[in-house]
Amino acid sequence: MLVFLGPGSVVLASLLGMGPTESLLFVAAVFGGTVAAMIRLLGWTSGANINPAVTLGSTLAGISDSDLLFPYVLFQVAGSLLAGLTLALVFGSLGSATSLGSTKLAPGVSPAEGVALEIVGTFILVTSALLAGSFLRSSLKQALLVGGTLFVLILFIGPLTGASLNPARSLGPSIFSGYFDDQPIYYIGPAIGGACAGLIFGWLRRPHGKAS
Repeated sequence: MLVFLGPGSVVLASLLGMGPTESLLFVAAVFGGTVAAMIRLLGWTSGANINPAVTLGSTLAGISDSDLLFPYVLFQVAGSLLAGLTLALVFGSLGSATSLGSTKLAPGVSPAEGVALEIVGTFILVTSALLAGSFLRSSLKQALLVGGTLFVLILFIGPLTGASLNPARSLGPSIFSGYFDDQPIYYIGPAIGGACAGLIFGWLRRPHGKAS
């Protein structure tokens, strides 16, 4: 759902001729709203693990079972590929202008800058997910926090890198549109950002005082 609706909104914004600001708000709202909806629907069963970076962070923080890391990522990749195929079937050549909503660096943004932005953005997103899962009992509050965080991050980072913050989000559209420029950025950056968030969050959760 995330990789179909999110990139699909990028394609729709292009087809409808939306202006830059209108398009950005629309795409950010669809991504944020979809994540919020998935947390409400799936949070109680699977923890709504729809982002490999969040799963990695949660595992390194000691919140998720390490034995589930590979199965989660495997099915996240499968969902991403299924969504990419669906995008190709639904939009066909109409989605070629946006490469089925693939993440792309803006002109003037270097690969190093792209990685740095994806690291920072993913770090913030994963931290919000870890905070929501650890301290908020209400799934509605969890959904609002994580979905709202993604919405804001897309507003700030989207015009520069496309604000992937999720390797699965970039994989499906890239594979089925044949757009591979700078794609490693969207796997390296989120992986580092998610890992850093998980390690720091896990360290902060552990007791550090000496027993008397």
